Amino acid sequence: MKLRETARFSTICIHAGQVPDPSTGAIITPIYQTSTYVQEALGQHKGYEYARTQNPTRAALEANIAAIEGGKAAFAFASGMAAEGAVMTLLQSGDHVVVTDNTYGGTYRLFERVLRRYQLDFTYVDSSKTGDIASAIRPETKLLFLETPTNPTLRLTDLAAACEVAHRRNVVVAVDNTFASPYVQRPIDFGADLVIHSTTKFLNGHSDSVGGVVVATRDDHIEWLRFIQNAEGAIIGPMDAWLVLRGTKTLPIRMERHNANAMALAEFLASHPKVAQVHYPGLAAHPQHALAKKQMRGFGGLISFALGSLERARTLLNNVRLMALAESLGGVETLISHPATMTHASVPPERRQQIGITDDLVRVSVGIEDVDDLKEDLANALSAV
Repeated sequence: MKLRETARFSTICIHAGQVPDPSTGAIITPIYQTSTYVQEALGQHKGYEYARTQNPTRAALEANIAAIEGGKAAFAFASGMAAEGAVMTLLQSGDHVVVTDNTYGGTYRLFERVLRRYQLDFTYVDSSKTGDIASAIRPETKLLFLETPTNPTLRLTDLAAACEVAHRRNVVVAVDNTFASPYVQRPIDFGADLVIHSTTKFLNGHSDSVGGVVVATRDDHIEWLRFIQNAEGAIIGPMDAWLVLRGTKTLPIRMERHNANAMALAEFLASHPKVAQVHYPGLAAHPQHALAKKQMRGFGGLISFALGSLERARTLLNNVRLMALAESLGGVETLISHPATMTHASVPPERRQQIGITDDLVRVSVGIEDVDDLKEDLANALSAV
């Protein structure tokens, strides 16, 4: 079964990289749970030699996600952080990176606690201001690393403008697209060179797999990422690859519900007297609402809101019943968290304050449950605040 080049997004999600199993006709890609492959004769094999280097389940996932994001090739890793680490091996000692200031805590930890030891330099800017990106680029700048929407304050970067500024100075652009998902946003369409996902989140969608992926557009990046994936070996396993493949088949219909439920909850929270501020790009009050409408399809499944104090946030978090107090995001179930002590605990307190991750901030990854049940759960918890 060959996918037409003109196939639309939902069809690509289901069919790209997928062919019936040649030995049985099974329509679902099998889980090739093997460590090695028998060779027909010395120097003769069927394209597979050793499972760190190649695995048919992983290859199907990589082809699927490359097509979903509109890239040339994709490389799947054991986690989102492993995927980020692979991208950073494109750099050399002395290189400089401009980074979205409100980036994921794990990204900040990797850059500051690990990669600075190898003489990489990082400058953090409010990438919602294209001028700040331009001002931060130096002769030794080799990479612009963007996250949009940001985690957890949901600030946006104008991808087309940022890519234009970077490419004018021969700077590669990488975008962490985990928060949006490729259903909501496709950075390559706006000029990005590399797209990174934690496949653990919306791509998998069921909170039962950990993985990461890098989608590339340039041949030199593809050649190096293929080499580094094998050389370092931080690959996604076949079972996890299969679980993400299952997830991408339902990505469009899940994201439609994530978008709708998050919009309804954001409006509910924005009108509640005990909520001080709501961050959600779908709200007309969001400072970048117009940009969101331009570069996103829907506004995503993440909301954050401020309650005025740590104690008020603690009370709410301890009184939700349907929403699960847990890290991660993008699953079918609604998760609620406290960024300052959970996802961004590795970021120093003074820096958290600077980028808006205050102690009273709560983040919700809105699931696909009945939205009235979610509203009721929040209303009951807010009544205890």
